[in-house]
Amino acid sequence: MAIAQRIRPLDLFTQSEWSTISKRSNIIGVAIIIHAWGTIALAMAAAIWQPWLIIIAVPVIGARQLGLTILMHDATHGGLHTNQRINYILGHWFSGAPLGGSLKSYRDYHLKHHKYAQQEEDPDLILSAPFPITRTSLRRKIIRDLTGQTFYKQRMNQFANALGVGIRNTKGTENRSQNARDAVVPFLITNAIILIVLTLLGYWWAFFVLWLLPMATWMQMITRLRNIAEHAVVPDHDDPMRHARTTRANLLERIFIAPYWVNYHCEHHMIMHLPCYRLPAAHRLLTQKGVTARMEVQKGYFGVLKSAASIPEGQPV
Repeated sequence: MAIAQRIRPLDLFTQSEWSTISKRSNIIGVAIIIHAWGTIALAMAAAIWQPWLIIIAVPVIGARQLGLTILMHDATHGGLHTNQRINYILGHWFSGAPLGGSLKSYRDYHLKHHKYAQQEEDPDLILSAPFPITRTSLRRKIIRDLTGQTFYKQRMNQFANALGVGIRNTKGTENRSQNARDAVVPFLITNAIILIVLTLLGYWWAFFVLWLLPMATWMQMITRLRNIAEHAVVPDHDDPMRHARTTRANLLERIFIAPYWVNYHCEHHMIMHLPCYRLPAAHRLLTQKGVTARMEVQKGYFGVLKSAASIPEGQPV
């Protein structure tokens, strides 16, 4: 098996710099989760107050829902709290579970992705290997995301796996069923709580319009954009500085597409245990040292999508 190359942090940073950017803050970890849920609550309140704001609230909420899955990802690397038990509770129950994620199941899968990044054994290779594609193909995928088709298919597969329905009797079947149950049961519990709270407040319909709808549409699309930006059409699958991509995002992209510094993905793969809130500082230091010139760094998500959908129409993919 080809293990992805590693980079030693002290080959890039001084001891003082490394001590600063690698420092973890329990207060910041909790504050980011509060920020995500607070943004969702404020967007819901605004849309309830003025229903015409639903058109803005849906992408805002969908982006923070993606943000919660990003925070679950950070908990995988122990980035939300230095206490492992609290880190698990924050990453699972307050971040991943409401969106159908399981920190326990995700951790092994994700660490394998880091170990074999862009190699044949990488479990995430299926997300980036098909690219580049045609614009028509990308448009079809985005339409499926925004119309809820992707969400429905994924959720039904997850529920079927949890019940052991439709899974062939092959090696790993029991683990797949257990992993699905680890996600489905907390998903149902946390979503029931959200529905009950909104119902008690007198706005039961907001659960469907301002929670499930963003999850089923906008979140699906920007999750796809995130996956494309992170690893699709990267220049070198073997270079640890060029097998993942950092996308310099503007303010609107950070609000609606790339919350909580998820766009600094090259830095994350180079030094995977950096907390997400330290990635901008790491990027600035690497830029000052001229290291980003050796990395895969692009400006804006639109440019990345153009590269990912660069196959001419009618040409075999």
